[in-house]
Amino acid sequence: MAGVEEVRAGINLATQKASESIAALQQAAMSLEEAQQALVSATQGSGQQEVQHAHGMLAEAIQTITGAQGTVNACITTAEGYADRL
Repeated sequence: MAGVEEVRAGINLATQKASESIAALQQAAMSLEEAQQALVSATQGSGQQEVQHAHGMLAEAIQTITGAQGTVNACITTAEGYADRL
């Protein structure tokens, strides 16, 4: 079994990588928001069902990413709490 310092180092690496993923998720959400704005501009005034569906799917994707960010943040907090108690 690994020693306490090895476990802490492993948790630190994991939380660092998780934090990096949050930044990547944020970038993805921003790109999707830009895509959503471009779609709104390009399809303004259209009542086509496909357009509305595309808007909804982009909104859902952004919401899913936001949820993933929250989950990763919770994971980081939990892992850091465990490391602090070692």
